[in-house]
Amino acid sequence: MKRIANFSMKNELDFQSLEQFIVLARAKNFTRAAAELNLSQSALSRAIQKLEDQLGQPLFERKPREVVLTDLGELLLERAKKILKLVEDTFSELSEAGRRGRVRLGAIPTIAPYFLPSLLGSFAPKYPDISIIVQEDTTETLIKNCNHGDIDLAIVALPIIAKQLEIEPLFSEELLLVLPTGHPLAKEETIMVKAVDGYPFVMLNEAHCLAENIASFCRQQSVQPVTIERTSQLTTVQELVALDHGVSIVPEMARRLDLSSQRVYRSFSGERPLRTVAMMWNSERYQSKATKTLMEHLRLQTSCQPSCWENVSA
Repeated sequence: MKRIANFSMKNELDFQSLEQFIVLARAKNFTRAAAELNLSQSALSRAIQKLEDQLGQPLFERKPREVVLTDLGELLLERAKKILKLVEDTFSELSEAGRRGRVRLGAIPTIAPYFLPSLLGSFAPKYPDISIIVQEDTTETLIKNCNHGDIDLAIVALPIIAKQLEIEPLFSEELLLVLPTGHPLAKEETIMVKAVDGYPFVMLNEAHCLAENIASFCRQQSVQPVTIERTSQLTTVQELVALDHGVSIVPEMARRLDLSSQRVYRSFSGERPLRTVAMMWNSERYQSKATKTLMEHLRLQTSCQPSCWENVSA
């Protein structure tokens, strides 16, 4: 208490100042923090200086290229996060009863168009008072948005490196080799991984976690795909395969919706590549009844899905 003995209740801290302080603590640089807050650097500097004047001690140690929290700054950062979370959760709880339920749902592009239509189609008739707002984005962006509270729940593929978030696996699915009709390997029922070594591959770009899933499996099998084209959409991968640009590996859920006769899908013999689909959320943020309802629906739907959603064994 000695540290803030000079602090008076007349100098009340406002929530905006705390938010600006938290952003600067994270960015460690006035220029970057000001840009994130859409403020001028001088305005942010004045706000932080006012906060330090109120507390009677510096919150940051100013260095040439960055700012570093002092001991007092570390203490305030911990408390400020709790204060703002409590305020946000309180308003969410108070307003929830008086408004229509809403869930902000994120999903990665290799899952969203294949899995969400079925999920939302079964959810809407049961819970007509809950609206789902979908955000399709990369895993990295969804982790960031989940941390910041911009989305309530996300459907992603493992592995996920985000210790501060809760991850619950839902189901695993097989990754299949997709070939143009008439390809030499298409006559085989199952295909050895080494059989595709040397064939040109069409792949998703490296921003997609599926690309790393495939690369990891190939490394384990001592296979080096010759990637000749990369794209950002799984449907484009399938179309390029149909045009005989190369072969690829895609999730089972993409095969289920493919009605084209220009492509064929084959399992690998031996150890088959899998990916695990999971839901992700921030347990430190308030979870509305609507969000909890959708999570439970997800659990029930995936536990009752046909065999293509279940774990696939070799």
